Amino acid sequence: MTPNLLIAPDKFKGSLSADEVVESLAAGLRRGYGKSLDIDSCPIADGGDGTLDIAVSAGFRRTYVNVEGPTGEHILASYAQRGGVAFVELAEASGLRRLPGGALAPLAASTYGTGQLIADAISRENRTVVLAIGGSATSDGGAGLVQALGARLLDARGDLLGRGGGALAHVEQVELADMKERVDGVEFVIASDVDNPLLGPNGAAPVFGPQKGASRNDIDVLERGLSLWAAAVTAATGKYAAEAPGSGAAGGVGFAGLTMLNATLTSGADMVLDLVRFADRVRGATLVITGEGSLDEQTLRGKGPARVAHLARRAGVPVVAAAGRCTLTRQGLAAAGIRSAYTLAAIEPDPALSMANAGPLLEQVGMQIARHELA
Repeated sequence: MTPNLLIAPDKFKGSLSADEVVESLAAGLRRGYGKSLDIDSCPIADGGDGTLDIAVSAGFRRTYVNVEGPTGEHILASYAQRGGVAFVELAEASGLRRLPGGALAPLAASTYGTGQLIADAISRENRTVVLAIGGSATSDGGAGLVQALGARLLDARGDLLGRGGGALAHVEQVELADMKERVDGVEFVIASDVDNPLLGPNGAAPVFGPQKGASRNDIDVLERGLSLWAAAVTAATGKYAAEAPGSGAAGGVGFAGLTMLNATLTSGADMVLDLVRFADRVRGATLVITGEGSLDEQTLRGKGPARVAHLARRAGVPVVAAAGRCTLTRQGLAAAGIRSAYTLAAIEPDPALSMANAGPLLEQVGMQIARHELA
C-alpha cells in the first residue's frame, strides 16, 4: 500500500518559507523511500509572514495598495478578499521584513500602513476584516493603525501626534468619531497566538521590544508611552483592556483591536488550519509531518505544529516533526502528540551553517524520516 503523507510545516524563520520546507522534505522523502509516495503538500502559518499567501491559495483574491511601510517609506503591499471578507496580514505592511535595509526602529515603527490596507478593504464593501498580526516591527499599541482609520491622537497642546511607539510618550487624548463612522458595521477578527497583556513585566515592550531592536532605555520609553496610550483610550472608550490576554500582541495591536474595533481574538494557527481544510485532509493520511525552525516551549502554547499534532491525534494519525532545533524533551513531544523530532542541528550543529544550508539539510531529514518512519 502506498503511504499517504500529509506535510504541514510552518516556515523555518530566517531560512525557508513553509512552501520551501515542504519541497525539501518531499524531495528527501522520495529519495529515502525509493518507491511511490502520495504526498499532500499543506504549508501552514500562525498569523505571521506567509499567512496571506495561504489565504490566497485557499481562494482569496489578492489586492495591491500603495501604503506606508513601518518607518514611513512608500511601499506596495497587499491584502486578500473574497465574498465580503478581507484578509489582512500585518507583516505585509508593518512587518520586520518591511524595514528598509533591515534597520530596526523600535521607537519610530508604526502600524499606519496596516490601517491603510484595512481602510482600502472597507472602501471595497468588505464587512468582515480578519487581521493576522504576527511578525510586526512595531510597538505602537496599534496607534498607527487607528490613525489611518481616522482616529485623532492629540498631545497636551491639542496638536496631532506623529507615528510610532515613541510618540505615545506625549499622547493626552484620543478622538474616535471619524474612525467610528468609517468602521461602523464592520466585524473585526484578530488572529494571534500571543496571550501577553499590553503592560507590565510580561507586556508588549519588555517581552517583544528586544526582538524589534529596543534597548533597555527604549523599553522604558515604550512602556511609559503605552501606559499613557492605555489611559487615553480607556477615557475615550470606557474600556480597560491593558491587562487582557492578547492585548500585547504585535506591540499592542491586540489592545487597539479589543478597545476601539470591538475585535474578537482567535488563534492564528487554528484559523490557518481551517483555511487549508486540515481536518478534512488528515483523514486517511498514513503519517503527518509538521515542524518549524525551533520546536520549544513556545510551540506548545498553541503554535502551528502543536495544533497540527492535536488535530492529527484526534484523527488517529501519527505525527513526526522536522525542525532546525528541538529543545523539548521526549516527554514534552509525546504530550503534544509528536512521536519523534528530526532536526537539522543533529546533522549540522553550527547554527549559522545550518540556517545557510537549511534546504539541503532538510532534504536529508526527509530521507531520515522515510527510512525510520516508513520502513
